[in-house]
Amino acid sequence: MSHQDSKVPFRADCLKEALRWLLAGIPWTTVTFRDDCSYTPRMAACTAMLWAWSDELTLIDRFHAVRSITQFLFPRQQELAKSYQAFIKLLRRWTPALIELLQASWRRRMESALPEAWTVFGWLMFGVDGSRVELPRSRSHEKAYSATRRGSKSRKRRSRKRKARSKQHAKKRNSPQMWLTTMWHGGTGLPWDWRLGPVDSSERAHWLEMLPALPDGALVAADAGFVGYGCTRAVLDSERHLLLRVGANVRLLRKLGCVRESAGTVYLWPDQQMKKHQPPLVLRLIVVHNGKHPVYLVTNVLSKSKLSDRQAQELYARRWGIEVFYRHLKQTFGRRKLRSTNADNARVEIEWSLAGLWAMALYALNQQNPNSIPSRRLSIAQTLRAFRRVLRDYRHPRSKNQHLHHLLRNAVIDPYLRKNKTARAYPRKKQESPPGRPNITNATKQQIQQANQALTPKTPKKG
Repeated sequence: MSHQDSKVPFRADCLKEALRWLLAGIPWTTVTFRDDCSYTPRMAACTAMLWAWSDELTLIDRFHAVRSITQFLFPRQQELAKSYQAFIKLLRRWTPALIELLQASWRRRMESALPEAWTVFGWLMFGVDGSRVELPRSRSHEKAYSATRRGSKSRKRRSRKRKARSKQHAKKRNSPQMWLTTMWHGGTGLPWDWRLGPVDSSERAHWLEMLPALPDGALVAADAGFVGYGCTRAVLDSERHLLLRVGANVRLLRKLGCVRESAGTVYLWPDQQMKKHQPPLVLRLIVVHNGKHPVYLVTNVLSKSKLSDRQAQELYARRWGIEVFYRHLKQTFGRRKLRSTNADNARVEIEWSLAGLWAMALYALNQQNPNSIPSRRLSIAQTLRAFRRVLRDYRHPRSKNQHLHHLLRNAVIDPYLRKNKTARAYPRKKQESPPGRPNITNATKQQIQQANQALTPKTPKKG
């Protein structure tokens, strides 16, 4: 009995409904495949997401499994191409365009389907951070992503090569890794944008690339690694807001007299920018305590009525959710080390892994929204198990309390309070010391004079 003629509801029907909801309203006409291609843009996106969700051991097995599922869900007269190489070649060519369409659609869906989680304390809050993703050791990855891929001619690097005690040490030092920088939405806990690059990529450069995609008036929370005059000024010039942690490597000035000052008014004005006659950046210093040590934050929101110290502390604490997101991606979703041995294929693999995780969580939150379950209670592990169960049993009849909707509505974290695990002696526990107190000094008369000159508009010279 074929799926079309059967009156028995299959578990695949729930999967088909989820894909239709996730891909609704996307203008696929902006992407045009060749006439002889067996895939349409929509079909390619469906297959790629199912490919990312699959739990088969190899990438080729995942493709063959989801190809059958795609043809069962969306029967067509033309059979989909059977070759994995043809499929991955198609994704290498069209993944940037398809991901861009999905990101734009899901951002709008986050605002419309999850209005309660769209803002935090009235702020459209985002977090930004980077992480490394391990890659198989291959010449393609070493050439594209390794830190020593460019063969620097500096004396220090040549000296370090000569001092390598063994070939094994040299191989370990050149272990290929990919750098991933993610912009994360603090209200829903879902990704918003990401950038990929070699292991020595700049987080700040990735951040500036993602800045135009943020909504107007957004507030970005970041750790001490993102502090810098260039990044801070770029955010301020874009009329967005920031909440940054600062440490002992940052020098702040007081009593520069550029604005009407209060007790927390400080200025970020490094010597290099001072010499170039660039203007000082006006910020507000917030000192909070996390239970262990003081935390120093700066923001360009100068009014406490718009952003109180308590709200700033809570917003920065929520930034930790991006670390949890990376744990879900690497540990729960199994993307700590990618499987593709080709650099271009690895980029496709991580792009669709991020899109697949985003899609699963977004659809699960939409299912839980009628029950008013907070977004932070979503269990990614149970959500992943629910989707993979349907993928394995998509031809089985849909039984009561076993369809995808019911599984996702119950994919919540248990409400009981867990014990504090910080005292446990984990074998790879980080022992990093927290950022210290920033260097805060009063401005000198010369600095005040230079600030006035930098802020004074220059009159154009007459012909």
